[in-house]
Amino acid sequence: MKNKYYDLIDQTFDFPQDEFRTEDGELYFHDIPLMEIIKQYGTPLKITYLPKISSQIQRAKRLFNVAIAKTDYNGSYNYCYCTKSSHFSFVLEEALKNDINLETSSAFDINLIQELHNQGLVDKEKVIVCNGFKKELYVQNIVDLFADGFCNVIPVLDNKNEFGILDQCLQTKLESPDNSEFKIQNSKLNLGIRIASEEEPKFDFYTSRLGIRYNDIVSFYEEQIKPNPRFRFKMLHFFINTGIRDTAYYWNELSKCVNVYCDLKRVCPDLDSLNIGGGFPSKTSLASSYDYEYMAEEILAQIKNICSNRGVEEPDIYTEFGSFTVGESGATLYSILDQKQQNDRELWYMIDSSFITTLPDTWGINQRFIMLPINHWDCEYQRVFLGGLTCDSEDYYNADSHANAIFLPKLQQDDPLYIGFFHTGAYQESLGGYGGIQHCLIPAPKHIIIDKDEEGNYTTKLFAKEQSHKSMLKILGY
Repeated sequence: MKNKYYDLIDQTFDFPQDEFRTEDGELYFHDIPLMEIIKQYGTPLKITYLPKISSQIQRAKRLFNVAIAKTDYNGSYNYCYCTKSSHFSFVLEEALKNDINLETSSAFDINLIQELHNQGLVDKEKVIVCNGFKKELYVQNIVDLFADGFCNVIPVLDNKNEFGILDQCLQTKLESPDNSEFKIQNSKLNLGIRIASEEEPKFDFYTSRLGIRYNDIVSFYEEQIKPNPRFRFKMLHFFINTGIRDTAYYWNELSKCVNVYCDLKRVCPDLDSLNIGGGFPSKTSLASSYDYEYMAEEILAQIKNICSNRGVEEPDIYTEFGSFTVGESGATLYSILDQKQQNDRELWYMIDSSFITTLPDTWGINQRFIMLPINHWDCEYQRVFLGGLTCDSEDYYNADSHANAIFLPKLQQDDPLYIGFFHTGAYQESLGGYGGIQHCLIPAPKHIIIDKDEEGNYTTKLFAKEQSHKSMLKILGY
């Protein structure tokens, strides 16, 4: 009778998979024995597996370059890493090994770029795409970066008023008496505009709060940007909140965006770049079936077709992949402390941390990740609910991405069960308030970095210890 946990997974999915396999009833993640990691570091534990970051970047480059060849597309492909998905130094260091550009979202992001330059990781030729609604400090930092010689920084206007603030800051910098060399070498600042796309019909509002309306963009360019000698309009930016999906909604929005690009190109010869934003999903289920090859090829084919019909040369393509870049590098491991039978149907496994603090997307947007046991794959399984340590009734996890239920091995006496949530590397640390105050003062877990050498041997390094009570009390003023 096939009633072991391995049998359940084997009958439900194509298993093992690229990053997951089992040996002697224990789970391996990218051929790393997770039980050995747990024995060394304990739980709860955050893991970042660095090689996956580089492999995802190279995968996207390969997908779009193959699509360019298949569609005979005349533009180039440019990969930007979306820094807000994970700002950690080890993430940026790994990503920058792959000849990429960067995208920023706020004023302090510019300070991060400057620090990367000071460390020799970013040169001044790097394309820096600056998105987001820009307060004055953000605008000033962008101008300072440009004045420092970053000739390919591209502020993307989120609203019309930003242009006036940007122009004033740039003019002040240009007229500064100690800026004579800058005035000669950098006479024009590249500029982009973000389109305010229409939201999906089921969304709470019709139009994105980000960007400038479709109908206003061409007139805004002709009336304000074109006459200004300090700017070169280079990029049109487009992003759909639902991500890149094979839906009529996505293709309709892409078509409208490309048509605006064609309208602008006719009056602006300097325009040569179309930024389609982020949106490639990271894998959140063992049953994932997203066709990355088809989507990359179809995007370029549709852009090429519209441009050809409009008599416009195809633009260079930029993407800003964040979750796709770093999401699949992350894992969060817990141990099951105990079980609680609350009624005839609901059996709870209590983890040694909190979902609200360590995986806030599961609480905030009902995000589902790949969840698997680390050990006891050769044991019988049962349906359970997972509960966190906080006193909040919302601190739970009760369904997988492929089914409205969770099944895990039955607890064994004197042999703890460990579980892992995988592909959690994007956003969770920043949303959870890394190193800050945690809900119910549940400490942030240890965080380790895993790498592999050329011979395939893995190494681990402790990035952060488990948060101490002293650090929390200090923040609280005690």
